[in-house]
Amino acid sequence: MRWVIYALAVLTLAPPAVAADLDVLRGSEAVPALPVGYPALPVGYPLFTRWSGFYFGGDLSFNSATVNFSRATAPLIEFSLQDTVVEQQFTPSQLQLLGKSADNAFGGGAFLGYNTQWQQVVLGIEANYTHTSLSASSTSPFVIARSFSPPVGNVDSVTLSNATARLSLSDYGEVRGRAGYIVGNFLPYGFFGVVVGAGSYSISTQGDAFCGNPECLGFPLFPGAGLGSALLWGYSVGAGFDWALTPNTFLRAEFDFDQFVPISNITLEILSGRIGAGVKF
Repeated sequence: MRWVIYALAVLTLAPPAVAADLDVLRGSEAVPALPVGYPALPVGYPLFTRWSGFYFGGDLSFNSATVNFSRATAPLIEFSLQDTVVEQQFTPSQLQLLGKSADNAFGGGAFLGYNTQWQQVVLGIEANYTHTSLSASSTSPFVIARSFSPPVGNVDSVTLSNATARLSLSDYGEVRGRAGYIVGNFLPYGFFGVVVGAGSYSISTQGDAFCGNPECLGFPLFPGAGLGSALLWGYSVGAGFDWALTPNTFLRAEFDFDQFVPISNITLEILSGRIGAGVKF
């Protein structure tokens, strides 16, 4: 029982300072406010690399183009055989004379954009320009002939030959929307936008129609088409990442796929890989 008596004595004889401390712990005494001018402690928040604002830079690219000429001669032959029974019944204009072709070329360019940022999420818009030298062509190595028995009207046969086509692209630019997510000093992103290019193209072929042994009146025909300064457009999609080296400089790597709307039945696709560097403000 002695330890019980000792405990009661300690509690009874506790000094006022200890009792006051106990009152504060119990909430019976107000904690004094900080004196005027005393600096307040900041509330902590997550720290992310800043990507918001304007930026610009330059890049080098490797561009791989695939051009499909398989339908390029169709409008020429269809125009040459318009209003004929042969075209109306057998559509020789749909015969394929040409195929696909490809070309690779290096390029250089620049980009300019603006980002908005919500913690780790970055949304922005960007315009870029690429100068390159892509040129693809296709030539038909054979003659396609179709005979009709009995003759169609007075036409016994039709031959298509000497088909050739070429497409070149020297400059193209994109306007795209970007969306990214910050991971440390990296900004992985995806993008989608429109692409416009400047180039040239040419198509030519030869069509013959035979009425018995001699050629039909007005044949052979040598239809052709082309433009020395053609405007191409389509869509662009891709992904990449920016890597912040300092608060105001970054490196970039990305892949880009561009699909152009057919021009004179010629389709163009470009797959590009780019590396670059930029400055942000």
